[in-house]
Amino acid sequence: MSKGATWSMRSLARMTGLLYLVIIVCAGFSEGYVRSTVLVPGDAAATAGNILAAEGLFRLGFVTDLIAFLADAAVAVLFYVLLRPVSETVSLLAAAFRLVAHPAIASVNLLNHFSVLLLLGGASYLDAFSTHQLQALALLSLQIHRYGYLIGGAFFGVHCALLGYLIVRSTAFPRLLGFLLFAASAGYLFESLSFFLAPSLESLASGLVVATAGVAEVSLCFWLLIKGVRDAGDGGDLLASSTSAET
Repeated sequence: MSKGATWSMRSLARMTGLLYLVIIVCAGFSEGYVRSTVLVPGDAAATAGNILAAEGLFRLGFVTDLIAFLADAAVAVLFYVLLRPVSETVSLLAAAFRLVAHPAIASVNLLNHFSVLLLLGGASYLDAFSTHQLQALALLSLQIHRYGYLIGGAFFGVHCALLGYLIVRSTAFPRLLGFLLFAASAGYLFESLSFFLAPSLESLASGLVVATAGVAEVSLCFWLLIKGVRDAGDGGDLLASSTSAET
């Protein structure tokens, strides 16, 4: 591969890292700060009061989530381009699962976030409901949003496993990043499945995701930003597989 092509792919990797950083910051703000700040589990009135008192923040949480999912669509395609030489079939599968997880499922699921503002907005067509009923429906919408997030998380868990496989086989990335993604995959899948099968494990599952996915995705993001991808001078062909690439 020519030096110009090497720099081109390295720049593409760094662009992927930059977009990944946008995803981490925006999604972390929306889920880790906005919704966790306003939500009072089991208390519809308190939750509604928090949202109405910080409506601008709640709207911003919607927008930052949407930005994250727009960036995620681009990241899915960029990872496909970067890792296609390892295995075109697996790279395509990884991109498909990522596109379904966030740009598809999670984006549509954002309607459950925004519907809270509609329920609490005081529109005349909602006069048929009492204040307590509207508050309860708003809390229900936030709960449904949580379930939708977990369904998307199952698809994202499969994506992480496929991405980890590709990274382990490629000499363009440290194999450790691939193994970290395997751990993240287990965390996402455990959280999604256990929430529906054994809700009592919710706290354990959430902690596992923070520990595994947080380390894996942040590490991958900063590797892409700082290092990009290895070229031949780093000890391997730019995107060559450690074994012969699939066709």
